[in-house]
Amino acid sequence: MSRRKFLAASAAAVGGAATVGFPSISRAQTTTLNFQSTWPSRDIFHEFASDYVRIVNEMSGGRLRLNLLPAGAVVGALQMQDAVIAGALDGGHGVSAYWYGKHKAFSLFGTPPPFGWDAHQFLAWQKYGGGQELYNELLHDILRLDLVGFLTGPMPTQALGWFKEPIRSPAQLRGMNYRTVGLAADLMREFGASVTIMGGGDIVPAMDRGLLDGAEFNNPSSDRLLGFPDVSKTWMLRSYHQDCECFEIIFNRRKFDAMPDELKAIIRYATEAASSDMYWKAMRRYPEDLEKMRTEQGVQTYITPDSILQAQLDAWDVVIKRESEANPFFKKVIDSQRAFCEKTVAFHLEGDTPKEPAYEHFFGRKVTDTSTIL
Repeated sequence: MSRRKFLAASAAAVGGAATVGFPSISRAQTTTLNFQSTWPSRDIFHEFASDYVRIVNEMSGGRLRLNLLPAGAVVGALQMQDAVIAGALDGGHGVSAYWYGKHKAFSLFGTPPPFGWDAHQFLAWQKYGGGQELYNELLHDILRLDLVGFLTGPMPTQALGWFKEPIRSPAQLRGMNYRTVGLAADLMREFGASVTIMGGGDIVPAMDRGLLDGAEFNNPSSDRLLGFPDVSKTWMLRSYHQDCECFEIIFNRRKFDAMPDELKAIIRYATEAASSDMYWKAMRRYPEDLEKMRTEQGVQTYITPDSILQAQLDAWDVVIKRESEANPFFKKVIDSQRAFCEKTVAFHLEGDTPKEPAYEHFFGRKVTDTSTIL
């Protein structure tokens, strides 16, 4: 074979190998999806949704564009899932606990029981402990919802909430008109509270009109931006009603399945990128807004008494037992979470050094010095 023919043949072989090794990438025209959050536009949660949208749009190189809308732009916060199923929206950002009226297990993928884990460990269960498979089973096999969903965004422990006066004992919660969502509603009913479930943008107006005696939403930044300090100056920190939580991102299944594989991958991996970025941003913003509420708006923070925390754990026993006996799938998820936590939480509790002594050593004060211990 001549040198010229040899080189031509080699080039053809390399080109063929490259075709096999590097599949063609779709360069179709831009796909635009309407994507609504369940949050008011002024809430930091809507900002987190915007960050996810930005990551998807930048990673797709113009082939996919999510058009972000705030809660109420198409439907109210609690109607977002139905709108995505029906195709009125293509996707959305919220929390799965909002849908627990369709199946109590939805709350287990948003605000699970306090098995000693934090939200990072909760998301580890979701990805590596069988959680995603159980979530898909709930969506597709049990409820047959036309959805694709991903969990993202670890949230720290939520406060017990905003009240007219400090809550010193479980008895004060009896008869109280209180706002929360998901299984936390069942938990607070065990205390004798009258629970109302509503979207974030409706809570402060309801408190202002006297329709609620107490309420929780989520974090210092959200609560400050939504106006809680305007209707209450008493914020009770620490609670087991929503000890850890995460966001949920959903898409209409038909729309998702029709996209090329590389765009599906961008949507999926963007949830993980946004998850980390969200937590990093929160760790900057939450402490700043908490300090502003204290120094600029006169908010007094209180540490929820241990008697209330223990009563919450006892109430969780009742809720878990009742719902597990009533629904085999609920029990299946609970058993999976407990098995994961028994090993994972033990690993951290045994190996992690306590943080409070180190903080007190280097900063010369206790972490609770800025809150009243009841």
